[in-house]
Amino acid sequence: INIWCAAGKGTFGTSELVNRIEVSGLKQVVDHRKLIVPQLGAVGVSAHQVRKFSGFSVIYGPVRASDLPLFLEADMNAAPEMRRVRFSFCDRLKIIPVEMVLGTRYLLVISAVFFLLSGLNRSGYSLNWEVGLVSVLNLVMAYLAGTLIGPALLPWLPGRSFSIKGAAAGLLAFLVLFLGKLAGGHFLQVMAWLLLIPALSSFLTMNFTGASTYTSLSGVKKEMR
Repeated sequence: INIWCAAGKGTFGTSELVNRIEVSGLKQVVDHRKLIVPQLGAVGVSAHQVRKFSGFSVIYGPVRASDLPLFLEADMNAAPEMRRVRFSFCDRLKIIPVEMVLGTRYLLVISAVFFLLSGLNRSGYSLNWEVGLVSVLNLVMAYLAGTLIGPALLPWLPGRSFSIKGAAAGLLAFLVLFLGKLAGGHFLQVMAWLLLIPALSSFLTMNFTGASTYTSLSGVKKEMR
């Protein structure tokens, strides 16, 4: 569960926590009144309000669920490394498949539309396999730039905002296509893909804001204006 994102936008918060305690009948299940909450959920949970309305005391656990056994063994005292947020290259790679899978259906639909539209010409309509396949390839590259390259290379891409970083990843993808002579057969096609690929990549990379550990709800809203 992406607690950081859920707490930031309010879906994992005080009222929801109190509601779940009541709905689940937790008071009848356990004989204590302590509730361990993920550390990154602290931005959305008011401990004193939870205690007031539910009777449970909130204890902020470690950042990672994998540290819970050690946390419990230490009488619910977190070691410094349990409080430290990591967002390394490997951590980002673990999150990437989620965004890739969620967006695949949209990629398939848009690719099919572009493939069919490639047959339009001045004489009417005639399916153009070469142009159609190139269009699909370029869309796939834009998709990979936004969902794979952008998140994976996040610290090294220029700019602070995710939109700029995503656009930079898109430009890298376009450069690969251009050097491979797959960015279009004439000037207008090349310019169209030059604008479209970074734009799509930028949009897709912005979806990664909720999975990162250094964004905030206000920052995301500001970036999307």
